[in-house]
Amino acid sequence: MKKALLLLMLAPCLQAKTVTVSSPNQQIKVVVSDEQELPSYQVIFNDQTLISPSSLGFDFRQHPSLGHNAKISNSSISSHNETWQQPWGERQSVQDNHNKLTLTFSQAGTTFNITFKVFDDGIGFRYELAAKQGYVGAEISKELTQFNLTDSHATQSWWIPAREWNRYEYVYNKTPLNLARHVHTPITLKRDDNIHLSIHEASLVDFAAMTLKQGRDGQFSADLTPWSDGTLVKTNDGFTTPWRTIQISESAIGLANSDLILNLNEPNKLGNVDWVEPSKYVGIWWGMHIGENTWGSGDKHGATTQLTKEYIDFAAENGFKGVLVEGWNIGWDGDWFHNGDVFNFTQAYPDFNFAELAAYGKAKGVAIVGHHETSGNVSNYANQMQDAFALYQTHGVSQVKTGYVADGGNIKRVDEKGQVKREWHDGQFMVNEYLANVALAAKHKISINTHEPIKDTGLRRTYPNWISREGARGQEYNAWGTPPNPPSHVPTLAFTRMLSGPMDFTPGIFDLSFNGLGSDTNRPQTTLAKQLALYVVLYSPIQMAADLPRNYRAKPEAFQFIKDVPTDWQQSKAIAGEVGEYIIFARQDKHSDDWYLGAVTDENARTEKINLNFLEPNRKYIAQVYSDGENANWVNKPYEMAIYNKTVTQNDELALKMAAGGGVAIRFTAL
Repeated sequence: MKKALLLLMLAPCLQAKTVTVSSPNQQIKVVVSDEQELPSYQVIFNDQTLISPSSLGFDFRQHPSLGHNAKISNSSISSHNETWQQPWGERQSVQDNHNKLTLTFSQAGTTFNITFKVFDDGIGFRYELAAKQGYVGAEISKELTQFNLTDSHATQSWWIPAREWNRYEYVYNKTPLNLARHVHTPITLKRDDNIHLSIHEASLVDFAAMTLKQGRDGQFSADLTPWSDGTLVKTNDGFTTPWRTIQISESAIGLANSDLILNLNEPNKLGNVDWVEPSKYVGIWWGMHIGENTWGSGDKHGATTQLTKEYIDFAAENGFKGVLVEGWNIGWDGDWFHNGDVFNFTQAYPDFNFAELAAYGKAKGVAIVGHHETSGNVSNYANQMQDAFALYQTHGVSQVKTGYVADGGNIKRVDEKGQVKREWHDGQFMVNEYLANVALAAKHKISINTHEPIKDTGLRRTYPNWISREGARGQEYNAWGTPPNPPSHVPTLAFTRMLSGPMDFTPGIFDLSFNGLGSDTNRPQTTLAKQLALYVVLYSPIQMAADLPRNYRAKPEAFQFIKDVPTDWQQSKAIAGEVGEYIIFARQDKHSDDWYLGAVTDENARTEKINLNFLEPNRKYIAQVYSDGENANWVNKPYEMAIYNKTVTQNDELALKMAAGGGVAIRFTAL
């Protein structure tokens, strides 16, 4: 009798449960169930199932799995709606409006939580295992999270390969979804019914980056980047994962306007960050890529006191706040790609006088932008990082570009026993290294622009001095890449890489024929007008005028737009676009009433009519238009441009004429 009564009392806990949570506008619904061996979730959008039941959980090397036969023992739903402020960004005010479902799962004496946040523009979910449950030193061997996409045969995808040698620096593939076998995130999808999705992650801290591996068509599994010993994630006692994210929209521009990734990150941890300054800079950089200068010492050395002074003069004349100098420190001679052991981050070459240049720049209101290239030897860099930042702080350097040039899987780590280990850029070890670099820089009031980085997951909200990063094919591939970036590259980036956060693309190349014109040379496959539009389309709070000063002096009318365009915005709106085809952005200056517009296209010329309803009502503006000329095209007439002024209001419509590989840039000056 007692046994029967006990079973009756336990029965409610053992019964399968299904819990549902919806977005504030009720269009997105997440359904979580414990009916199968592993818990599962599914995602429904406007009554269409986008993610069919997909498993949740983790396997460990020497500890019990989480998820197998786990049952929902508790659940709660709450709502949250606030508007928070960015110290800098594509918009000052960000609305965080979501419904949250917190689930507690129980299995064999262990409990863990899975939390879902459902926004109008998508969802995020993460796992939390509390301490003191017998998981001290647990090593994750497999994440069981799935993303089972429906209608995969009718879905188009844009992606780059994961776990290969060139990190994230690939031309994006556009393929049917079933051909995307092992990919980095974000991956962007377009279903046959025009629903767009992007799968990514947010707040990647002390964990391995998630890639996605496809098994059966449409069935994607989380595939975490391993340590050199094969372990995926090493934990202490319990852990909290990054958020797994799915952005959802009825249009491509809905993805571009989403703030979901930022909203899933923690607020600013640094306190007052007035010392983080959005700005534009020039640099001793492009000359090395086109062979005019060298990083290493010698007759063509770029980082000399004399040349740096010339760049400081140019910056001061044109309102730029910084001069990037690459190749100033000992270690660049020879094959610098493999010089990670010898780089010295405090000792300059004899022809570069740091103190003299810092004083010269300060007198003209121009700061040196620092540069630390590690060539993948992060242990050598870690040993010198404190002294390196202290040196920069002494000389008034407030921004540093870091570099981690090394093949994927070839980051050099020297362990506590002096043994050399080779790690991935996006494994847990490097995730922590990148963040440690940013945190230490903050103590010296220095902002970091990471190249060859870990992918962006929105941590700029938590650490606002992580001001930008690379993480995709940038402008340098147009100097020596074979092939260079195609005309479709930027309108693809806008809906893929740029969904994760700012990118230091380094726009503004004015000499488009340094290797000759035509379609078969390494050169920017853009018109001059498109180079201007990049400053609006590809968001970054720091923007480089990447070409040589003489090339800007040769085209002062076009250069005026680069001098005018800001890098910090009151608000931003993607107006129109399709993935890989074209994109049109409008952004309002944070410090004036002016608006700026950038539009770029792929290899197809097009004219797009847009409504100017983003402008303030009952007000006139002077539209300063920088447009492709009548016969312009990127192949043999990239310089032809029409520059003119036009008075407009909110009620007007503009026809944006873009040549093949071209674009349009506009400044709207409020009267």
